[in-house]
Amino acid sequence: MTGSGHPFAVRDFRFFWTARLCATLAQNSLVVVIGWQVYGLARATMGIKRAALQLGLIGLAQFLPLFALTLVTGWVADRMDRRHIAMLCIALQLFCAAGLAIPNLLHNLSLGMLFVVAVLLGVARAFSMPALSALAPNIVPRALVPRAIAANAIATRIGAVVGPALGGYLYAASPSLPYTVSAALLAISFAAMAFLRPIARTAIDGRRNPWRQMLDGLAYVRHNRIVLGAISLDLFAVLLGGATAMLPIYAQDILHTGPTGLGDLRAAPAVGAVAAAAWFSWRPLSRDIGIKMLVSVGVFGAATMVFGLSRWMPLSLVSLFLLGAADMFSVYVRQSLIQIRTPDDMRGRVGAVSTLFVSASNELGEAESGFLAALIGPVEAVVAGGFGAILVALLWARMFPMLRHARTFDHGHEPPLAPPAAAPGP
Repeated sequence: MTGSGHPFAVRDFRFFWTARLCATLAQNSLVVVIGWQVYGLARATMGIKRAALQLGLIGLAQFLPLFALTLVTGWVADRMDRRHIAMLCIALQLFCAAGLAIPNLLHNLSLGMLFVVAVLLGVARAFSMPALSALAPNIVPRALVPRAIAANAIATRIGAVVGPALGGYLYAASPSLPYTVSAALLAISFAAMAFLRPIARTAIDGRRNPWRQMLDGLAYVRHNRIVLGAISLDLFAVLLGGATAMLPIYAQDILHTGPTGLGDLRAAPAVGAVAAAAWFSWRPLSRDIGIKMLVSVGVFGAATMVFGLSRWMPLSLVSLFLLGAADMFSVYVRQSLIQIRTPDDMRGRVGAVSTLFVSASNELGEAESGFLAALIGPVEAVVAGGFGAILVALLWARMFPMLRHARTFDHGHEPPLAPPAAAPGP
């Protein structure tokens, strides 16, 4: 490794970044097309509310493997070569993409096939996310970790910008095409990950009981209040405020834009996130990180409410752009806190807990949005969720004062929060 001022000066980081970009392009293309096909197949025989329920169930199908495997995946990421874990997960996703291309070519796709693939994609993400998040700090020097996190976010968000649009436009040309292209991108990602050199890391204590080792990640997060506050803030804010599950409904029945418009709507939050990540890769955040994170969650909620009420495509896109930028701000702070304040031999297990929280806020949030939309309607569900995210930011500012007062990512440079007599309890 090198002490250069940017992570792209590190050879392995360039391969790692390329692998993440290609994988994210494929993943987001798959997600948008699967969501569109689930809703389309459901709408052929169901009303809007029952079809919205299917969108909620597809989100739940992706979340349940993450929930069930969290302890195992973190332990595996700290025990095995993280490069090999990532490669196996990419290979599984490639199999899923190729597996859906065939029934689309033969015109015999069913909801059951889509749900099976959703579960397999959930398994792949359950194992890959802790391994990838723990791998990045092993590739670059510690001083470059915040910039590396921002650069990684650029790769994932560029994939999230281009991937949905790519999926939408390819699907408009041929239903099997987005799956074929996704398989090719995943093959490139697999090859780039294979070029990473072996990485030395701190070994987990092999003498301790494996079950206790698995629980160590939960214990660490539970007792590290600032990490717990940052992770749980993102969980509840996005769980309540996430509007992405409703985008197929907005594209088809509210904004009337079709599959290409759905791609644009899915890409808009990622455009905002890329803009924020690019800024942080150039000018890393260094002061008052806690209060800025809380404000960004409030902005996220407000932008969600505006999107929910909008009937004008340009306003909807602007709202989603702001929503994505605010979410990226929160993600950047959370990931930097976790990677810098967690020992290397714990990063896989802590990353698995973080993955569970993130996935709960995404997949489980999509399920919650689908169920709520089935109960009260999609517009009402989105607006209520945005308002809930604002309330969460206010509540977390009170429940986690150490998060509100956090000044820097490195706890070694934190100022005292209060005189000893006024310090919060454990």
